[in-house]
Amino acid sequence: MAELKILNISKTYQASEGKVLNDISLTVNDGEMAFLLGPSGCGKSTLLRILAGLIPADSGKILLDGKDISQLPPEKRNMPMVFQNYALWPHMDVYDNIAFGLKMTNMSKNEINSRVKEMLELVRMEDFIHRKVPSLSGGQQQRIALARALALDPAVLLLDEPLSNLDAKLRDTMRFEIRRICSERHITAVYVTHDRKEALSMADQVAVLEKGNLSQSGSPVTIYNHPANRFCASFLGDINFLDAEFRNNEGNYAIFQTEAGIWRTLPGDCKTGEHYTLAFRPEAAKCDAAPDALNCFTGTIERSSFLGESSFRTISLDGCKDPLYINEYAAAERRDGDRLTFSVPAERISILERATC
Repeated sequence: MAELKILNISKTYQASEGKVLNDISLTVNDGEMAFLLGPSGCGKSTLLRILAGLIPADSGKILLDGKDISQLPPEKRNMPMVFQNYALWPHMDVYDNIAFGLKMTNMSKNEINSRVKEMLELVRMEDFIHRKVPSLSGGQQQRIALARALALDPAVLLLDEPLSNLDAKLRDTMRFEIRRICSERHITAVYVTHDRKEALSMADQVAVLEKGNLSQSGSPVTIYNHPANRFCASFLGDINFLDAEFRNNEGNYAIFQTEAGIWRTLPGDCKTGEHYTLAFRPEAAKCDAAPDALNCFTGTIERSSFLGESSFRTISLDGCKDPLYINEYAAAERRDGDRLTFSVPAERISILERATC
């Protein structure tokens, strides 16, 4: 496997449309599964195609184990791609689809036979070796597409939204299968998706793209619990925002004044009198908190949505113009109009850029 370095990659299709990618730099470590996450049009698929050599970058470099491969054609990069639509040969059976790329090498027939069987065992499809592609389900075709790419012993595996055509239950199954295979084979992979749950559940590293810019990169836990800005905070899931003025540091806490009262967070690099945005996830709130708990507030339940394992509640907080959202697990029976006391631990609150809305 290999270490992949993306250095200052930029791309513009038409000057009037601006840059599709703007000076993107990212390191994917050996054996790491990195996700490019973002909404449609953010540049993630363009970056993947630049890595594959399908389109050229305007500037920047791609290093594979320290070697500049930016000018190499796709077939010289050893970075096969698993496509969203599988791109299998419908007139060939499973064996020939997997063997197709291997036949372009100097591999012997016995070696090809062995490799095809090995890949089919890896994706748990060994009983389908002579089946025609049209007779396979979507999930089975995706496994074969993955086996075909892995048969080439890739330096880096590229995956372009490979699960988007599958139903929800099958997507969940295939997430774990792809994660298992990449872990077992110690595969360096770059995976494009707009599905935050897919990225958070599978990735070693997530790079969030917004309008061609790298908004934040880091582990799934880091970017979810400690987003770098409002875009990352909102894109990765439900979140509460509070406009807050920094007062001072007091002991182990930073003190902020909000329209709902005083909130305490862990200290940050804040200036007295400046405005910031405090952010916390709905599940960070602890319901039925003791009155002396840190960041303890009481509000009125406006409405609740029962989600099975939890209840998602909209809370009207005294003095606060915007409602707050709380996800209460093992939820007690509550009605709209009930008063609810909750607290938010200081370490679960992020301090973001100055509030703009």
